[in-house]
Amino acid sequence: MPAQLIDGKAIALKIRQDAAERTKKLLVQGIQPCLAVILVGEDPASISYVTAKEKALEEAGMASQDIRLPKNTSETELLGLIDKLNQDPLVHGILVQLPLPQHINEDRIITAIDPAKDVDGFHPVSVGNMVLGRPGFLPCTPHGVLVLLRELHIPTSGAHAVVVGRSNIVGKPLANLLTRRDINATVTVCHTGTRDLAEHCRRADILIAAAGRPGLITADMVKPGAVVIDVGVNRVEDPESKKGYRLVGDVDFEGSKDVASYITPVPGGVGPMTIAMLIQNVVQAAEHRLQGV
Repeated sequence: MPAQLIDGKAIALKIRQDAAERTKKLLVQGIQPCLAVILVGEDPASISYVTAKEKALEEAGMASQDIRLPKNTSETELLGLIDKLNQDPLVHGILVQLPLPQHINEDRIITAIDPAKDVDGFHPVSVGNMVLGRPGFLPCTPHGVLVLLRELHIPTSGAHAVVVGRSNIVGKPLANLLTRRDINATVTVCHTGTRDLAEHCRRADILIAAAGRPGLITADMVKPGAVVIDVGVNRVEDPESKKGYRLVGDVDFEGSKDVASYITPVPGGVGPMTIAMLIQNVVQAAEHRLQGV
C-alpha cells in the first residue's frame, strides 16, 4: 500500500490561522506583531524565501519591515542596523536571511540579535534554552517536523529516529528535540563520516533526511512501514520546466512512497511548516513583550 502523504500545507494553515487569531487579540490592545527581515545581496532563493515569509506575515495581520541591503554592506553596518532594531519597541522579531556574503561573519551577526527577538531560534541563548528544555524560541524547521509528527499522532516514544545531516539549523537541533521526554525517541545522527549509511537508515522507524543532497536516500534504504520526513529542498536542472529547474528532496520520493507508511512530499511537506512556525514565534514574541517577559 502506498504511503500516506503528509500534507504540510494543511497543517501549516492551522498554525497560521491560530497565529492570526492571537494577532487579533493583540491588535485590540494596540499591538501589531512586527518582524524585521534583513536581506543582504540578491540571492534568488533568499529573495523567494523572504517574499513567502512576508506574505505569510501579512495574511496573519502582522507587520514586516522589509530591509534590503546591497551585497557589499559591511559587517559593521549590519551590526549597527541590528542594534537599532534591538532597541525598537515596535519590532518584536528580527530575522537575518542566510546565507550572508562571505565577508560577513554569520555567527557574529546571529549573536548580535536580542534573544527576546530571535524568532529563528539560532542565538546561543536560544540554543542553550532548547538543550536544557527551558522556555524559548525553537528553530522553525525542527519544530515544524515535531508538529507534523504530533498532528498525525505518529508514535515517537521508544521509536528509533535516524537524522541524516548535522547542520546547526536542522540536524543538530532536531536530534536534540527528539530526545525530549515528551517525544522520547532514541536518536541516531548520520553524517559524512557515517559508515554504511544505508544500514543505519534501514533501522529507522522515523527517518529524517536533512543533508541537502538530492536523492541521497533511496527506496532500499527505507525500512518497510517507516515514517519518512524529507527536509531537503534541492534545485535540479529540468529543461522541460518553465524555470529550467525543479525542486526535489533528499529522498527518492517515487521509490520510497511504496515502502514507507507516511512520507512528506517536496515541495509541500516540511517547507510550509517552517514558515508557519516562524509566524508562531513572531506572535509569541509580541505576547511576551506585552507580558513583560
